[in-house]
Amino acid sequence: MRVLFLTPPGLKSHLYLQTTVAWALRTAGHDVRVAGQPELVEDLAATGLTGVVVGERQAEVLAEVDETSEPAPQPIPATDDGRLPVQTDYARDDPRGELSYLTTNFLPFLYTDDMLGELVEFARDWRPDLVIWDQMTYAGMIAARACGAAHARILFGADGYVQLWRALPEQGGADDPMREWLEPVLERFGCGPFADDAVTGQWTVDPMPPWIWRPSGVRYVPVRTPAFNGTTVIPDWLLRKPERRRVCLTLGMTHREANVAEASAADLLEAVSDLDVEVVATFTGKQLEGVGTLPDNVRAEDYVPMNALLPTCSAVVHHGGTSTMTAAYEHAVPQLLVPSAYWSEKWYGPIAQGNALAEQGAGLLLSGDSDHLSAAALRAGLVRVLDDPSFRHNAERLRAEWAAVPTPNDLVPALERLTGQYRGARP
Repeated sequence: MRVLFLTPPGLKSHLYLQTTVAWALRTAGHDVRVAGQPELVEDLAATGLTGVVVGERQAEVLAEVDETSEPAPQPIPATDDGRLPVQTDYARDDPRGELSYLTTNFLPFLYTDDMLGELVEFARDWRPDLVIWDQMTYAGMIAARACGAAHARILFGADGYVQLWRALPEQGGADDPMREWLEPVLERFGCGPFADDAVTGQWTVDPMPPWIWRPSGVRYVPVRTPAFNGTTVIPDWLLRKPERRRVCLTLGMTHREANVAEASAADLLEAVSDLDVEVVATFTGKQLEGVGTLPDNVRAEDYVPMNALLPTCSAVVHHGGTSTMTAAYEHAVPQLLVPSAYWSEKWYGPIAQGNALAEQGAGLLLSGDSDHLSAAALRAGLVRVLDDPSFRHNAERLRAEWAAVPTPNDLVPALERLTGQYRGARP
């Protein structure tokens, strides 16, 4: 069968999560293509998959969105009584307002009219049997509807959009921001009407561990995606065994060059400067601006592949990104999470993942977001995780449970069966 993947602009971490699923389908004999906008051309090429470029560059458009759109709501980053947030707190009092904000100020800007037109034209010409679309790229659903393909979302974190959408009936009222946004686009391409699958997909490929909270009413198909780091080479120093316990500090790759509200590199480094550990900080030069002299126990590296670094680590401090998180599970590394304060991003993985880590005893959620983190809290949390062996034992238990989740190769027969069931179906 023919399978088309769609990934959002400028987010190669989302592309990398799709890569192992795409290659599993390709090595099973299926024809696979990955559609993306021009800024991902080099990253697409690095995966070895066949890329299709649609639309124009979106990086500048998204930067303008950050600068000109109305300020994003900040729903419950932390509570006044000191309780850390849980995923069910997300826009708890006003899910409709949050969803309306997202469908006005963010989601529509992930594709231009030109991009959507080119994507639909390509889909109608190539006629894929299945379209797998990133949970942020509803253009994939439209393209699938336009050509009669089966379609599935693939998550990159917590299922926040569906969480908000499912909460609408409980809030009362008839208006639905998702319908108001998507219905005119569906009508434009003659592929209506609006139905539940426009939001949820006909099913959802779910790379999140089974102990992560999910909203109800969605057909989730689990998969364990191995860490994929693109084209990388292991540095010589990483081939040698560390002399002290090693800790990784990383803020992930998505916002490495952007001016967004991540935890301060200076604060993170201050917190670990007097600990008897070797710290590997995967920070860019921009992230290190204003740090001054690095502590003696810190090695700053622009980039190190997580699947090579984490097996040597006793703990990892990170922003809650899915790729880092799943790599840590794969190598049984205890985790400490410091979610970003960027828009509502913390609700699309970091909070849910931090909640689950704490519940499972394999790590800590250190703060509601980076604006509420202190160096003292980070230092205390790191000492606790390093010195209490239960965190490592629980991480090893979760690694065994994670290993039981189907691999991308195991997923292929389910995708084949579901495609046969849904291809050509109309809502």
